[in-house]
Amino acid sequence: MATDPDTARHNMKMAKKKAARDKIMATKTEKKGLIVAHTGKGKGKSSAAFGMIFRHIAWDMPCAVVQFIKGGMESGEKKLITEKFSDICPFYAMGEGFTWETQDKSRDIEMAQAAWKRSKELILDEKNSMVLLDEINIAIRYDYVDIAEVVAFLTTQKPPMTHVVLTGRNAKPELLEIADLATEMELLKHPFRSGVKAQIGVEF
Repeated sequence: MATDPDTARHNMKMAKKKAARDKIMATKTEKKGLIVAHTGKGKGKSSAAFGMIFRHIAWDMPCAVVQFIKGGMESGEKKLITEKFSDICPFYAMGEGFTWETQDKSRDIEMAQAAWKRSKELILDEKNSMVLLDEINIAIRYDYVDIAEVVAFLTTQKPPMTHVVLTGRNAKPELLEIADLATEMELLKHPFRSGVKAQIGVEF
């Protein structure tokens, strides 16, 4: 059956694109443990990070989650992981709420330092292929955790094949500098501004 000119042109264009893509992909042979930063004012930082954790779980790859700051409230991610996948992904919610809720700076610092200590232990355990440090950027922003210490640890002590994902607004330039993958979520619209509260199954 004859091929019409538009289809022929399309097929030729796609063949050239595939050849160029294959050539590029042939040069990408390195594997390494990534430092991944999700930041910005837009929604989706933790959601994207948990997507990576669930990919690990789906492939039976050991991983772990440490939550900074938040942790005082239940979330769908925490519920699912702790009830169904705690054997492959331990989940440590080590915050007691956002700073304006706790109103206890010394306690916030104490909890953040404990979360960072646990984070380092989990990252150094080479059994874990990925460790998610959820909302650590907030703890760093308020100087509850020292950015210089985080950078030094990730660049000198993180095992070569361990992925570390760090989330939260206002990621420090020092962190973005060492990140292999950095994404800034841009806020375009948010239902909160129209009077819609956070809803189960969407925000948590």
